[in-house]
Amino acid sequence: KSPQGAMKVLVDTNVLISAALRDKLPEQVVLWIATRDDCTWLATREILNEYREVLARPRFRLNAEVLAVWDHVLTSRTVVLEPVAHAGLTARDPKDQPFLLAALSFGADYLITGDGDLLALRDRLQTRIVTVAEFAQQMGIS
Repeated sequence: KSPQGAMKVLVDTNVLISAALRDKLPEQVVLWIATRDDCTWLATREILNEYREVLARPRFRLNAEVLAVWDHVLTSRTVVLEPVAHAGLTARDPKDQPFLLAALSFGADYLITGDGDLLALRDRLQTRIVTVAEFAQQMGIS
């Protein structure tokens, strides 16, 4: 578990896919989050299932070794919590709802995404909704 006061971060599936595929800034950001003791990568069972399902899609052509590495990262470095039902904010895209629900339920500090629908909600949540590049800049990751 993470220390008290650790920064709580949600990583959208599109960021994880970019990290697994492109090996550039998204991977640096995801691994930065995953390897810091002062940072907690939050997820729900639904989010973890989505991560695994999307990573395994044939069109991404990730081999078994790469999938195993990312599965290990997910298993060992995410903190899986149960969201509380939350009235109010609804995502335009139903696939974004688990991330909104998690942000609201857990009081996440950051939600890192490349999704325009989620980025459009920046002013509606206390959670800072940022792109990979914005997060990297704020944390000094280069």
